[in-house]
Amino acid sequence: MQMSVVLGIDVGGSTTKIIGKNSEGLIGSLQVRAADQITSMYGAIGNFLSKHGFGLDDVSKIYLTGVGASFINENVYGIETIKVSEFRAIGHGALILTGLDDALVISMGTGTAFVRARKPEENATHTPNGAHSNIDVQHLGGSGVGGGTIMGLASQLVGKNDIDAIIALADAGDLKNIDLSVSDILGEDVKSLPADLTAANFGKIKSTASQSDIALGIINMVFETAGMLAIFALANEPLKDIVITGALATFPQAKTIFSKFTKITGYNFIIPENAVFATALGAALNEIS
Repeated sequence: MQMSVVLGIDVGGSTTKIIGKNSEGLIGSLQVRAADQITSMYGAIGNFLSKHGFGLDDVSKIYLTGVGASFINENVYGIETIKVSEFRAIGHGALILTGLDDALVISMGTGTAFVRARKPEENATHTPNGAHSNIDVQHLGGSGVGGGTIMGLASQLVGKNDIDAIIALADAGDLKNIDLSVSDILGEDVKSLPADLTAANFGKIKSTASQSDIALGIINMVFETAGMLAIFALANEPLKDIVITGALATFPQAKTIFSKFTKITGYNFIIPENAVFATALGAALNEIS
């Protein structure tokens, strides 16, 4: 006898992420891209259930979040459907994935959102899977610089509009042909500033710069912008843990760029496993919130 399944679904600007769980824990996750958000959501549900051997009758509840959730105004497939604040889901999911009690979360999708999330006091109700009853979530703001920026600029500058092709192209890039660094300006090392620290994104683009160089420059600019905005958000806080979630967290360049940020700034930039599913996970665990 199969146990009742709960689905957490993050309907993003270009992709839908889905996580399923039952009383024994998480079942699995899936990501689907489609031309429109509603098609993407329904496709994600169908694919997920088929992959794990469930039917619609096995689903007891659906938790929806993300920008695309606003287009859904009825129960999906007749199943009880509950909308969850995207910012709450972002914060909740990030804390679960990292095990942290307090963090600034950078959710990087089509755009970028900054969320402060804190676990409750010790006397609050907890569940065995690590979820918690009343996390404190604060949306600090956002930036229009994100995945949409990468896609838009890459389509115009390197003629690519497929994210996998852009990532592959950037893998062979060299930022020395694109960005102006501290060493380019000062001409010598400064103890307080790493020589390869970016002084100006695209500030030294060469006529010989390749498409790979440009693609990497675009990705680097987006990640560096998000990283610096996060640091500014914590300027008056003792908190040092910054968690990166969302689709862009899966870019191979993200690990390199944010590892460099950790070394330079002293802030702890963390990309957890399954970062792309953080918001869907936060939504799925909402039933005990």
